[in-house]
Amino acid sequence: MPLSKKAVFATAKEYLLITLGIAMYVLGWTIFLVPNNLVGGGVTGIASILQYATGGAIRMGYTYFAVNAILLVIALFTLGRSFGVKSVYAIILASVGLNVLQSAIPADIVQTLALENGKLMSTIMGGIMAGVGIGMTISQGGSTGGTDIIALVVNKYRNVSPGRMILWIDVFIILSSLLVPSYTAEGALLPFTEKITTVVYGLILITICSTVLDLYLSGSRQSVQVFINSKHYSEIADRIVGDLHRGVTIIDGHGWYTKQPTRIVMVVTRKTDLNLLLRIVKGIDPDAFLSVASVTGVYGRGFDPIKLSAKKVSD
Repeated sequence: MPLSKKAVFATAKEYLLITLGIAMYVLGWTIFLVPNNLVGGGVTGIASILQYATGGAIRMGYTYFAVNAILLVIALFTLGRSFGVKSVYAIILASVGLNVLQSAIPADIVQTLALENGKLMSTIMGGIMAGVGIGMTISQGGSTGGTDIIALVVNKYRNVSPGRMILWIDVFIILSSLLVPSYTAEGALLPFTEKITTVVYGLILITICSTVLDLYLSGSRQSVQVFINSKHYSEIADRIVGDLHRGVTIIDGHGWYTKQPTRIVMVVTRKTDLNLLLRIVKGIDPDAFLSVASVTGVYGRGFDPIKLSAKKVSD
């Protein structure tokens, strides 16, 4: 069955946003973090430690791809097909980008933006860009792989929080950089005292990155509840189901001012779809009466799954 133009456009949009997200993630590392010999968490952190230890002989992209390939195989056998084509695309794109962009970005740009501003500012800027980049990728159904796969595998067999597992893995990776020699791009060996400050910057980095990631995802997943009072409720409801692919509930009401029975359309949708919803209603009935309210949590088909902690389930 051939794909509709709308489905093709939606898929193209998803891959475009994943590409932009990976580009921002890679630029955060290649412009701000790598030139300052900074270390982060996850597979990228492992790849950066190996690159610094070999003086750049083993580029980050090779390690990033190899480790993620192994983790994807493990996930395939333990978690099923949870990580699909989008994740493979994101990982390959990031692997290539981490290798290519380190040589492609002009040295004067790196000098001005990163080296002259110091390690703290570079840590903040790199963490923000990495967090937004990962958020864009995840929001479109992709994944950068990494330690989240390990956390999900452990969580499947042990009652361990994935978030806590990822945090401890990232801390372990950053601390392990103390045991490995680190060379700058010019071949100079970093003294141990400077490596200690690098660890501190690494802990700041993962804190900023995770905070920005949470803020991005919570913003992109905000939902609204809309009540629409219109004589053309049937046509509006059909358009919402057909164009937004959201469920609609028709509520019987009685207008106390008009003393007439009425039908109210109630729909819950993502905040990002609100403008399209308003255009649909205005195109059918410009005189429709609407009320829009933000909702803090929406669970079920088309939204977030219902999750309970093991303690609550047992109770």
